[in-house]
Amino acid sequence: MHFPAARFLLALLLPLAATAQTGSELTVYTYPSFASDWGPGPAVKEAFEQQCSCRVNFVVLESSGDILQRLRLEGDSSEADVVLGLDTGTMDTARQTGLLTTHQIDTSSLDLPITWADNLFVPFDWGYFAFVYDTEQLPNPPVSLEALIAAPDDLKIIIQDPRTSTPGLGLLLWLRHVYGDQAPAKWTQLKDKILTTTKSWSDGYFSLFMNGEAPMILSYSTSPAYHMAIDKTDRYQAANFAEGHYLQVEVAALVGSSDQKALGREFLRFMLTDGFQRHIPLKNVMYPAIDLGPELPDVFNKLITPSKTRYFKPAEVAENRRDWLDEWLDAMTR
Repeated sequence: MHFPAARFLLALLLPLAATAQTGSELTVYTYPSFASDWGPGPAVKEAFEQQCSCRVNFVVLESSGDILQRLRLEGDSSEADVVLGLDTGTMDTARQTGLLTTHQIDTSSLDLPITWADNLFVPFDWGYFAFVYDTEQLPNPPVSLEALIAAPDDLKIIIQDPRTSTPGLGLLLWLRHVYGDQAPAKWTQLKDKILTTTKSWSDGYFSLFMNGEAPMILSYSTSPAYHMAIDKTDRYQAANFAEGHYLQVEVAALVGSSDQKALGREFLRFMLTDGFQRHIPLKNVMYPAIDLGPELPDVFNKLITPSKTRYFKPAEVAENRRDWLDEWLDAMTR
C-alpha cells in the first residue's frame, strides 16, 4: 500500500532500469507502488547495489496477486530470484506451489505484533486494514464494523476485490474473523453501501476516493500518515473500529529455481536493516518490520491503535480461502 507524491504518473509505472554496470543481476518481482519513483524501490535499489556490487532489476507486475499468478505460470522457468509483495493472506498458497526455497537468515530483529517463525518468508513491513474517511464529507464516521454494516445505505464505501487485491482479501478475513459463520449474512447487509469494488487499492484510492466519489474507502490505518507528513493535512483519517483491526504482514521470498540464491539471501538479509527499513514508513506508508527508534516519523504516533489484533494463521487462510471467496461472491450476487 503506497502513496505517490505525483499521483498523475501512476499509469506510467515501468520496471526500474538497472543502473549498475558490473556484477550479477538480481531480478525481483514486485508490485507497482513499491518500485515507483515515489515508492521505496529506487532508494532500496541504490543502497543495495552499493553494498552488493550487483544490479537490481525490479519486474513490476500489476498487483500483489499477479506476483503469485506469474510465479505459478512460469514454474521452474521463472526469471525471478526474489518475489516481494506477498502477504500473510497469500503466503501459504505460495508455499504450496513448491517454487520457493528457504531464506536461511536470522529474523530475530523483527518487531511485529505477532511472533514470527517461518523458513521461507521474510517480512518487510506490516499494517492494519482500516476504513479511511474524509472528515469533510463524513465528520462522524462509524465507530465499529457493526455500525458500518448497520449504517443507512446512503453511506457509500469503496472496497477492493478479494480475488485480486490484498486489502480486499484482508476485509474478507476481517469480517470472517469477527463474525465467523455469520460473515456471509453481514456481506449481504453491507453490499448496498458499496459504491464500487475495484481491482486494486490504487484504482480506488486515487481515482475515486481522493476525487470525492465516496467518503470512505478500505485502506490501512497508516494511510493518514502520508497525508499528514506529505500533504500536510489531517483531513483523511482512519476509523478506529471497536472490534479491532485485521493485521497484514507483507513478505518476500527466494525463488527455488534462482541461480542467484546467495545474492537473493543477501537481499533478504538487507531487508531487515535500516538501509531498507527507513524507506518503508513514508514511501510504502506501512510500519517497518524492525524497530527504527527515532527514525520512525512522528506522524506515526498520531495513528489509531487498534484495541485488538485480528489475524488468521496463513495455513488457515489457505485452507478456507476458496470457500470464503465463494461465500462472498454468493452474497454479492444475490
